[in-house]
Amino acid sequence: MISRRDFLQATAAASAIVAASGLGPLGRVAAQQKLTQSDILKFDPVGTVTLLHVTDIHAQLVPLYFREPSINLGVGEVKAQPPHLTDQAFRSYYKIANGSADAYALTADDFTALAKTYGRMGGLDRVAAVISAIRAERGADKVLLLDGGDTWQGSWSALQTKGQDMVDVMSALKTDAMTAHWEFTLGADRVKEIADKASFAFLAQNVRDNEWQEPVFEARKMFERGGARIAVIGQALPRTAVANPRWMFPKWEFGIREEDLQKQVDQSRADGADVVVLLSHNGFDVDRKLASRVKGIDVILTAHTHDALPALVKVGDTVLVGSGSHGKFVSRLDIAVKDKRVSDIRFKLMPIFSDAIAPDPAMKALIEKVRAPYAAELANVVGHTDSLLFRRGNFNGTFDDLICDAMLTQRDAEISLSPGFRWGGTLLPGDAITWEAITNATAMTYPACYRQQMTGEQLKLILEDVADNIFHPDPYFQGGGDMVRVGGMGYAIDVAKPVGDRISNLTHLKTGQPIDAKKSYVVAGWASVNQGTEGPPIWDVVRNHVSAQKKIQLKENTAVQVSGT
Repeated sequence: MISRRDFLQATAAASAIVAASGLGPLGRVAAQQKLTQSDILKFDPVGTVTLLHVTDIHAQLVPLYFREPSINLGVGEVKAQPPHLTDQAFRSYYKIANGSADAYALTADDFTALAKTYGRMGGLDRVAAVISAIRAERGADKVLLLDGGDTWQGSWSALQTKGQDMVDVMSALKTDAMTAHWEFTLGADRVKEIADKASFAFLAQNVRDNEWQEPVFEARKMFERGGARIAVIGQALPRTAVANPRWMFPKWEFGIREEDLQKQVDQSRADGADVVVLLSHNGFDVDRKLASRVKGIDVILTAHTHDALPALVKVGDTVLVGSGSHGKFVSRLDIAVKDKRVSDIRFKLMPIFSDAIAPDPAMKALIEKVRAPYAAELANVVGHTDSLLFRRGNFNGTFDDLICDAMLTQRDAEISLSPGFRWGGTLLPGDAITWEAITNATAMTYPACYRQQMTGEQLKLILEDVADNIFHPDPYFQGGGDMVRVGGMGYAIDVAKPVGDRISNLTHLKTGQPIDAKKSYVVAGWASVNQGTEGPPIWDVVRNHVSAQKKIQLKENTAVQVSGT
């Protein structure tokens, strides 16, 4: 458990303007089963400006379980630094009590037991209640609500409505601005249609037309709150055209565009900005490096890597905020401005414990309305699980193991490959596996499950390429994802070695024999970025497997041997 006094003492040397209360008081209160909405909202305000940040909601409208990763490795200078701490190391760093509400919200061990104590988290009707309460406390003219993106993708209803359900809900929340990543997988025309009509600003300074190099979207917007001028600059995922299908937005280019960003910051100051905010979807380590190189940014609201941090990370004069994912948290930053500069910042990561927060009635009704056409289908029970099914982790998650097993059996494959996506809820042992649970982990616009021949050499190249995307020592070359999940094959990885040398000991698990570089294997996978990929949608593959098995019970996955940590 971390108290305000303890945290301030721990961070005083790092920053003269940053104060943070963390989550500490909730640990003791919740352990006594007295957690209330007022406990979650409790905050010692400062200044006249309040920033609220949500991100990586992944279209999750209703409360869910979501287990944080037990493995989140950093490399180079950020090794063993936030956010690359998990479980006991995380709790020790932030002085969080074992078994507390903080521990449940922010770490992974004892998840099943703690989930039964503290319940589900998130639900945008609860998020709406928290935001409404803060607006009432501070005055709406002092509050700015910003969305870090990955909002319109990740559920069956979002897929079926091409993101419209989320657009309607985020509009009802009175979101002021957002940036994007997975939104682009709805296709260029759909994204432009929404961006042009939405009640909120769609900001992305780093997206250009590839013919004329002209901006595709508004780069920044100036807001006035609490007597201060706040410039918000949007930064979409720089590697969108690599991580996702290029053919869905063939005329757009992305990139970090560091020099252009510096110009946006400088112009914001010239236009009279008292506070400059980067609404980013770069990923935490990219933003940490960016903060050391682009001058004049006061706050970077990070996203993409789903990091939930109960304290600010300071780089020079810039503070970085990690607000988690799936609607589990709302970040609040109160800002004081003096002589047109930030003089004080106070922060709290507010956990959305669903049972402790009364749903906002209007938002609850809207969510029920947009989900109504799909409600019966979503509730359909396909099977049950005896295992904890979770998604997060650098190398494997049990829900990914289930997906890999489904491809092996349903596509008659020797080896299966599943992308290291971080979105999708968690199921507890004994839970029903519903259509909603399956589609929360698979709903996307390029779901074809292919079946093809690959050589052992090709399989190693794939693993090496993805590993470099995660463990490259320069954050600007990282994509921020997790390792491709593998079924039917094991391997060893040394994360400290350079590209080409990280992966070894590839083994065909069924035979126990080494993978032969020259031999071809039948491989099934999904989410290929190649246009025209053929195969059944992955959600049907998983549904058919679960339906046939009826009850899912997974063995511990020990197929990946990790070193160099």
